[in-house]
Amino acid sequence: MSGPLYIPVLPARQHATGAFGRLWPDVRAAIRPLWNLPPLPGAAPQTLTTAVGKYVDPVSAVSRHGGWIDAPFGEDAQIAALAEALSAYCEWGRLRPVTGPGRTGFQQMAAVETARRCRRGLGVRVRVPGEWDGRHREDVRGLLSRTGPEVPVDLLLDMGAVLDDRPDAGKEALRALDALMPLAVWRSATLLGGAFPRATAEMLERGSCERSRAEWRMWHEVRATGRAYAPLLRYGDYGVQPPSALGQDPAPGRKGGPPWSVLRYTTASSYLLFKTLTRGPDRIAVNRGAARRITRLPEFRGAGAGEGEAWLSDCANGPLSTGEGVGGPREWLRAGNLQHMTYVVRSLPGG
Repeated sequence: MSGPLYIPVLPARQHATGAFGRLWPDVRAAIRPLWNLPPLPGAAPQTLTTAVGKYVDPVSAVSRHGGWIDAPFGEDAQIAALAEALSAYCEWGRLRPVTGPGRTGFQQMAAVETARRCRRGLGVRVRVPGEWDGRHREDVRGLLSRTGPEVPVDLLLDMGAVLDDRPDAGKEALRALDALMPLAVWRSATLLGGAFPRATAEMLERGSCERSRAEWRMWHEVRATGRAYAPLLRYGDYGVQPPSALGQDPAPGRKGGPPWSVLRYTTASSYLLFKTLTRGPDRIAVNRGAARRITRLPEFRGAGAGEGEAWLSDCANGPLSTGEGVGGPREWLRAGNLQHMTYVVRSLPGG
């Protein structure tokens, strides 16, 4: 079994593609994102090629090392047109199609046929948002029987949001892996979990909060079990947004969104969130103060650690007389993903 070090689950949106494209080359080379097309509600099949291109063209441009492309929010009437539009990026680019249990039979077969034509393999995404459902095993077995041995397959076990209120997530992941790993000679297998929690006003009443990296703990728990597959299991998470954010606009605009947002920072065991302001007379002072709180942490890795830390340092040290370099929700997401993805790669064996 072979594969990359780190598989982040990312939205095919500007802040994520911008962050991925700005990673240092050695970090980017160790990552294969699972890109997710956002919802396209009501889009007619005849217009989907243009709509898909708006999101996937930037993904393809930064994916020289490959990755996967999924359309988990496709409406029933869009499935055929989505499959055709995405197949072009798989056949002529470096992306791989994705399917899994619970998808329509047409979507599954379209993904399999695309994988055969592009010869880069197929991602099998199995979602386990709660307890493992043993029926998924037979669904995956049936899917693999239609795939054939000539198509390399990658297992993407998606545990969704893994927070502290899911203490049995590691056990459920093991149940799923024990059932799924014998079904194929998987080219790679990845355990995916949620990352940063959704920030709320209540959570940030004191200006900041800290949450544990529960999905990081889950991955280590599974790796420590002694299973034959455990040392080969790749790590994945949802970057600096919760799984529910994949289908939402991360920055609807200062007039349409809340008056606050967050700067994010990843440490060895925790996620740290610091309140920022999107508008108001105190915006510059509060936002530079949030960046300074991060740069003064004992765990701060220094401006030379990566593009994310460099941006945070510049923001923290900028003048209060100007808002230049303070950024907004998209810039904060981009900086968060830059520092997070770089740190995860550096923390993994071989990184």
